[in-house]
Amino acid sequence: MSVLDLSRLQFAVTTSIHWLFVMVTMGLVVVLVILQTRALLTRDPGKRELLYRMTRYWGMLYVINYAMGIASGIIMEFQFGTNWSGLSHMAGDVLGVPLAVETLVAFVAESTFLALWIFGWGRLPEWIHTLLIWLVAVTAYASAFWVLVANGFMQDPTGYELVDGRANLVDPAALFASPNAIMAFSHICGAALAAGGVILTVVSAAYLFRRTPDQAFFVRSFRMGYLVGMVGLLSAFGTGWAQYGIVTENQPAKSLDALTSGGEADAVQAELVAQFGQGDYLLPAGLFAAFTVMMMVAELFGPVMLFASPLVIWRLPAKLWWLMPVFWLALPLPFLAAVAGWVFREMGRQPWIIYGVQRTSEAVSDNGIGMMWTSFIAFTAILLVLLVTNWWLLARHAVRGPNRELFGVTPVAPPAPAPVAAAATPRGALHG
Repeated sequence: MSVLDLSRLQFAVTTSIHWLFVMVTMGLVVVLVILQTRALLTRDPGKRELLYRMTRYWGMLYVINYAMGIASGIIMEFQFGTNWSGLSHMAGDVLGVPLAVETLVAFVAESTFLALWIFGWGRLPEWIHTLLIWLVAVTAYASAFWVLVANGFMQDPTGYELVDGRANLVDPAALFASPNAIMAFSHICGAALAAGGVILTVVSAAYLFRRTPDQAFFVRSFRMGYLVGMVGLLSAFGTGWAQYGIVTENQPAKSLDALTSGGEADAVQAELVAQFGQGDYLLPAGLFAAFTVMMMVAELFGPVMLFASPLVIWRLPAKLWWLMPVFWLALPLPFLAAVAGWVFREMGRQPWIIYGVQRTSEAVSDNGIGMMWTSFIAFTAILLVLLVTNWWLLARHAVRGPNRELFGVTPVAPPAPAPVAAAATPRGALHG
């Protein structure tokens, strides 16, 4: 493999793994916002206590995933800077704006609000503490938006001008309002909600199948997971097809006809040669497989969620506990679809790193092949360790259940057993 091939492969691995963390973060934070807001507004003490327990339990999963995701994001940014110096030189003035804002939002604002939320349980007024989780959610989604603004420029560059071979930002509004970025952002929001909903549904289904005593907790969690997941699925499906026309208008090689029909592919090749000059602009045949995986998984995910509809509507999960293993099958589905979609989006841009402006081969750094192999193996190993550790910690916390120690709760030692009164000694017993 060449330096270019390894750089592209490393980018694919690091961004795909990091995206798995981001999906869970964006999905679960919406759940926390709903739970804590309902807890704040309800006047029923029993319901409020249950909702706060749910917030703490699912919030612990969120915090675990968030911490591990930060580490994976650092690795992704590091490889981006070391492997793609040509991109930084060419478009650093444009890409630096959204990425700088994203850094401030994610690493400063979001982390600060989350820390205050974690350590503010029982110390801050309830409305302020609830406001904090809203701010965490807003900054989390804002962070994703700014990343998609940068990626949207690479997919459909706008708001810039070339001066001496470098892209200068001349119209920030056009950059920030890019239809490509906005549609992609709305699409990943749906995918993230689907992932968060599936996690709630699968964990709750496991507890309902085991018929544990805390049925009310997990029936409510199951229903919430279903509702969030269904909203996410419908949103991802709708926005995915809505952006298809926008994407293929600018990148005709991504159209299904160009990927599956020889005659249409030849026409697209001729069109792109006339537009950009000589070159091979047709995408690899295997790219259609990524699109197919995304669609097949979405079509399989839909029936699973529809299967849950009567259970949720008639509140039957606890009674039909023996059906719960069906929902375990849904756990990998949103993640498989999301990674396949990301591969389709990024590979479909080739041979450009900035579509129509800079080729991928022009953007790669002048690294040695030995250095690339070393960094690829090291970064991949670290990311896999982070991924496995993250899911192990999530599973470990999920298995411990909602009645174990959670943040925001000071564990109370069980009361000491009452002393047993000494039995009365019969008269004369001590004297035989």
